Amino acid sequence: MTSPADQSAVSDAVASVPPAPPARAGQAGLDRALIDLREQIDSFRFVLDEPGVEEARAAQLELRNQLDDYVLPRVRGSGAPLLVVLGGSTGAGKSTLVNTFVGSRVSATGVLRPTTSSPILVCHPDHFDYFLSTDVIPGMGRVPGPAPDAIAGDQLVIIASDALPQGLALLDSPDFDSVFEDHYEFATKLMDAADLWLCVTTAARYADAQVWEMLQRAREHGATIGTVLSRVPDGAGSEVVDHFAEMLAAHGVGEARRFSIPETRIEGSRLPEKCVEGIREWLLGMSEDRDRRSGVIDATLTGVLDSLRTRVPQLAKQVEMQVELRISLSQDVEAAYATALAELDEATRNGSLLRGEVLARWQDFAGTGDLVRALHVRRGSHASKGANRRRRTPTRVRSLKGALRSGLESLILAGAEHGAESVIRRWRNNPASKGILDGQTAVLGHVSPELSRRVTRAVSSWQDHVLQLIRTEGVTKRSVAKVVSFDEEALSLVLMIGLLGYGTSDVAVEEGTSAVPQRLLKALFGAESLRGMGAKARADLRSRIGMLFDEEAIRFGQVLDAAGIPDETTAVQLYQATYNLEVAR
Repeated sequence: MTSPADQSAVSDAVASVPPAPPARAGQAGLDRALIDLREQIDSFRFVLDEPGVEEARAAQLELRNQLDDYVLPRVRGSGAPLLVVLGGSTGAGKSTLVNTFVGSRVSATGVLRPTTSSPILVCHPDHFDYFLSTDVIPGMGRVPGPAPDAIAGDQLVIIASDALPQGLALLDSPDFDSVFEDHYEFATKLMDAADLWLCVTTAARYADAQVWEMLQRAREHGATIGTVLSRVPDGAGSEVVDHFAEMLAAHGVGEARRFSIPETRIEGSRLPEKCVEGIREWLLGMSEDRDRRSGVIDATLTGVLDSLRTRVPQLAKQVEMQVELRISLSQDVEAAYATALAELDEATRNGSLLRGEVLARWQDFAGTGDLVRALHVRRGSHASKGANRRRRTPTRVRSLKGALRSGLESLILAGAEHGAESVIRRWRNNPASKGILDGQTAVLGHVSPELSRRVTRAVSSWQDHVLQLIRTEGVTKRSVAKVVSFDEEALSLVLMIGLLGYGTSDVAVEEGTSAVPQRLLKALFGAESLRGMGAKARADLRSRIGMLFDEEAIRFGQVLDAAGIPDETTAVQLYQATYNLEVAR
């Protein structure tokens, strides 16, 4: 994960770049930097639930859409007209304004709400093909106008009209407070595609929270803003207009150009011309004056690019939280199996394994003389060691070895099962993991099918390792070695029994036999040699079990990998792409 120092260095580097002048369309370096930033923003998903993740997902989508719908087309298209998007609350009169500017009914009006189901874009005929292409707002379909009153789906209706000058296009967007959620999404998407966003609201609804949320959003996203306060009543009109101006200033958009329209009669879906004279003059003045039009476009483009200085790093911080959550989920896996390993380690020390079949086989081996026969007094210095090795392993030795192996295998499998169940429980208690386990709990909550085979192999290998320790490091005390020889396999079982806790207070054994392994082993090897062999044998067993548990834990890591959670490089690449954009500007 990115260190705080690295993050600070990149952030400082971004902040140290001086504010850039308005971007010039067609700049190859700027275009490449924007494409790289767009690819980085689109390269990951917010998979894990966390506080603020829904807002982060929305911000990611908004950034990507604004780069696609506005920034890249505007950088590449220097001759495009000024796009004015009319947005506002239900019944504010956006469609009526568009119809009035065009001089005919091109956008539906009426008492039914919402009236505008699909956005209507009106432009000069010379720009019809440009807007009909997918260069602008590429995520929406295109329908040539005129259009019926209602069109289902996210279709952008393009209408050509000689009533608009070449430098101006008007877009009537759906209501941002519509009862239909997709209308809000269209409204915000179109806001981000605007050179100028004209917020239309009414004297009765201008104080609604959603109006100010949208204005704040437009300001933060770098839009140039104008406002229209419609249906202002006679008499108290000045007070309403003044209060609206005060609220604009209080919300940081006091510089927005303001217009008001009095309550008036609407005929033919249009307002009286005198009601819109000021708005028409303002829009026509910007569209017909190349310098003014370029100034508005450059101001909006610069504002959007400036907003990326904070919006992208904020997104990167949310990515870092995803990385931290993934680490937390990985730590849950490690902790679950570490606990299971610690419990298993204790179970192999306290004698809990030496019950039932194992205990019965040991008592059968130790109490019937086989243990004594495994040790015998030498008949002379020329006793044949080869004959001793060729001696057939007693049945009780084989039975005890098999019982030990079976008991240890069952203990390890139970520990692995407990580890898997613990991971599932920990993840279920972690809100961030919502959806990660969908459809996989039944499999992941138990040991893997191949674990039993691996455990059998591991336990057999450990028993062979203990036998090898007896052969290579089991140097008996000299005083004992002169008179005593022993069966190596039988003695390795005695060592295993001692390591697994035989004779502890937790194990009920027959009187007189509880200390047999310890006394015998100390007598044969001495305390120091016995401690060394015991430590090596126990460390080897723990290592083998640990590797088995690590292999089981890999399954959960694979689930995290498959989920597509961002890694630590994603945030760094976002910071770097932001810095590269600043340099390109």
